[in-house]
Amino acid sequence: MNYLEEIIANISGNRVHIQTHNFPDPDAIACAYGLSELLKAKGVEAEICYKGNIERTVTAKMVGLLNIKVKEYTNPDEFNEGDEIILVDAQKGNSNIVDMNGQEIICIDHHPIYDPVDYRFSDIRPDVGACASIIATYYFDNNIDMPENVATALLYGVKMDTADMKRGVTQLDLDMFYKMYMMADRDILSELDSSVLHYDDIKAYKDAFSTIDIREDVCFACAGYECKEALIAAICDFTLTLDGVNLSIVYSPKQDGIKISIRSSGKYLSGVITMNALKGIGTGGGHDNMAGGYVSYWRPDGEKISEAEVLKIEQEIKTRFLKEAGIE
Repeated sequence: MNYLEEIIANISGNRVHIQTHNFPDPDAIACAYGLSELLKAKGVEAEICYKGNIERTVTAKMVGLLNIKVKEYTNPDEFNEGDEIILVDAQKGNSNIVDMNGQEIICIDHHPIYDPVDYRFSDIRPDVGACASIIATYYFDNNIDMPENVATALLYGVKMDTADMKRGVTQLDLDMFYKMYMMADRDILSELDSSVLHYDDIKAYKDAFSTIDIREDVCFACAGYECKEALIAAICDFTLTLDGVNLSIVYSPKQDGIKISIRSSGKYLSGVITMNALKGIGTGGGHDNMAGGYVSYWRPDGEKISEAEVLKIEQEIKTRFLKEAGIE
């Protein structure tokens, strides 16, 4: 059996949930959408679900322009124990995905495996630049017509996760990009590429620029309190373009912890550095060129740390990343 046949064979009923990581980006939504349309063609209804508000982001714009039906869940109890879940662009146990009360039966992802999970079936390819490229292969390998909206979503997912084919690109990404380009709605792609920055977002950029701290070729910046996940990543992409910067770490203190985005020009291995730097105080990991992390304000005993300790944690995060980068 090929990949799609394996997926169908491991779904028990005629309905399944497709869950993305929290605060999904275009690649995650594109994967879920592309897979849901494939399953629909095979007689399986699929609901795309996630946790984390996506309003006022390019992801929300893509969902609106392509009329993608998605549902935000806020509580694991909204799922039943018998519900079957397919994870896309994420893996069970990662810090960026909520554990719903259901069975994660299948996983399709392109991130490194840090904690192996015994799924019924998995297609995890850490070498691939965009998870959307993996979903696209299911269409072409099975000679299934790809609707224009699906091609547009998957192509945009590839564009975004590879920074317009400049980051972590593999031959598979190039092949899928080439095949889908003439199939996609390029007017919608152009609209998605423009006007994605909101006026309120300027404050986050201002906060980040005013806090930039460069140590040799490593750049740190704080995007302000409760900055949107997608915006932290966008600012991190931008600060990496600064002359002489090879590793960028942008973070945002939130109500319960610190969210961190990491980007590398190639000199440093973002995923490895992040995993090692946050070991013992938080969680993190990702690709060589891009990664993410999170440090909670809650102790194992359930007590929340003080405001004074929050400042110490921010400084410790910097110290740890510098040490992993070989900068003392």
